Amino acid sequence: MIAFLRRTSVMALLMTALLSGVALAAEGGPTLVIVADTRGLSGPLAWLANLYNESHLYFTVFTAIAVPAMGLILGLLADVVMRKIGLDLKSRKLAER
Repeated sequence: MIAFLRRTSVMALLMTALLSGVALAAEGGPTLVIVADTRGLSGPLAWLANLYNESHLYFTVFTAIAVPAMGLILGLLADVVMRKIGLDLKSRKLAER
């Protein structure tokens, strides 16, 4: 079994090396630039599109911070709504034994 895994992993590494070499051989073609169209945008949407166009690193950091923050806000809002309609999630009894 160990020999099979070793052979499989060696084959996977060789295929990866060969396929990446083929992809690198296609060098010299036209370069593709991906940008966000900021015409007609204003306010926070324009700021976010400009951030994406100027630095993908800053856009990634902003997204990595904003998504969990929005999840936290939505979770707290759902907790408030459930408490208002009478669902008490703090004192729940386990049905499994």
